[in-house]
Amino acid sequence: MQQSSKDAVIAWLKGRPIKSVLDAPSGDGWLKEALPPDAEVDGIDLYAQPEGRYRKFWQHDLDTPLPKDCGKYDLICCCEGLEHLGNPLLFLREVHRLLADDGLLVVTTPNAWYPQSRLQFLHRGFFPSFPPLAGKVVPGSHMHITPWTYPQPYVYLKLAGFKPPQILPEELSKAKHLHERLLAWPARLYCRGREKRATTEETRAYWQAAGSDASLLGRHLTTVTSKATAP
Repeated sequence: MQQSSKDAVIAWLKGRPIKSVLDAPSGDGWLKEALPPDAEVDGIDLYAQPEGRYRKFWQHDLDTPLPKDCGKYDLICCCEGLEHLGNPLLFLREVHRLLADDGLLVVTTPNAWYPQSRLQFLHRGFFPSFPPLAGKVVPGSHMHITPWTYPQPYVYLKLAGFKPPQILPEELSKAKHLHERLLAWPARLYCRGREKRATTEETRAYWQAAGSDASLLGRHLTTVTSKATAP
């Protein structure tokens, strides 16, 4: 996970009353180090074994139901995790079950919508960082298997019982090259047209988010949401 993405998450969390946190997947444990020392943080990861960093830690496959002895959490962070999962809806429904009613969820993934990524898909049929896996599919291994763009977390989070996600802008939300900004214009105009024709506030907000720089130009997607209803 890029430092600019971490900074965006940390800045958004600053000042929020968070006491209990689930970090899944935990990776190298950067989130634990970034949170206030009084936050009680549990971690889950299939590969990492960060001894002593977490209150509780489970070495666990996120494609299966989460450990039964997990508690309730004010904050659950899934940073660079969903792109590795074959069953993200199961995971998100488990997260909904563990999140406090007024809790917050942060989800970050690579973004497959930026123009350079679309051009590579047009030429090769594969998005950057999502290579062909012929001969490389090993169950339980660290593979990028599910590309994400803003419409995917919107649908999956809604199905899991969450509110429509908001995108956090960050340094990686900007175009790296002028031609990327130009190539994004057709999609931007389409989203703006749909936003103007929207008949509800939710659909208007959806098209506004989908047509934002963070959605169309960003190389990374950082979304935040909270519980809406029971799934």
